[in-house]
Amino acid sequence: MSVITKNLGSGIKKVIINDPATYNSLSFKTLTALLNTFKKLDKDNSTKIIILEGAGKGFSAGHNLKEVRSLKVRSKYLKLFNLCSNVMIQIVEGRKPVIAKVHGAAYAAGCQLVASCDLAYSTSDAMFATPGVNIGLFCSTPMVAVSRKIHRKRMMKMLLTGEPIKANFAKDIGLINDCFSKQKLDKEVLKVAKTIASKSNLTIKIGKQAFYKQLEMPLKKAYAYTSKMMTLNMMAMDAREGISAFLEKRKPKWKNK
Repeated sequence: MSVITKNLGSGIKKVIINDPATYNSLSFKTLTALLNTFKKLDKDNSTKIIILEGAGKGFSAGHNLKEVRSLKVRSKYLKLFNLCSNVMIQIVEGRKPVIAKVHGAAYAAGCQLVASCDLAYSTSDAMFATPGVNIGLFCSTPMVAVSRKIHRKRMMKMLLTGEPIKANFAKDIGLINDCFSKQKLDKEVLKVAKTIASKSNLTIKIGKQAFYKQLEMPLKKAYAYTSKMMTLNMMAMDAREGISAFLEKRKPKWKNK
């Protein structure tokens, strides 16, 4: 199986890109499996948060270049890049938060995958790059995701030079949240996942969707939209329960509605 799903308990699901022989390259098969997996988990009421990682030596090297070279027809190239884009869109527009847990390299579409996730953590020795320029194929679709997380000039340097950046620098420019030693990464990511999973599913869903939508809006429109979303949120049972629990100094009992 090119993608494996594991249940870690407490509403936390782990999605593993499982093609270590190709450094977890994003082939047609793997991208299709990822898209189907994310759609399935998004509809699953028992899933509260998703952790995404790669099997073997690293996270993902991006597209499978042997497969890309074999396509040869314009329509097949477009189908591949559209499929990859749909995976990224599903992660962003999905209701469940997704955490990228990175070790080794996250290059090209692999870096795009990291940037598309809501949160990202890595080992201290992880590397990130958009190196398409080195092989004559500009990382145009990866830059859509990455440029929405880091400053334009940082992005352009990555794109124009193809040079990889280290985890500490990726943290400094906002591509990832934090980096840890290999021994600590699992523990730290799971701690964040458990914290998020303990919140109201409904509140997380409303908040995640509102966050990404308002980013694309002018200031006044964003405030009008988020005012409506907060009103919608306030009408939910969980908001009333959360406020009551805070005032009564007790733990809230979420009903996720």
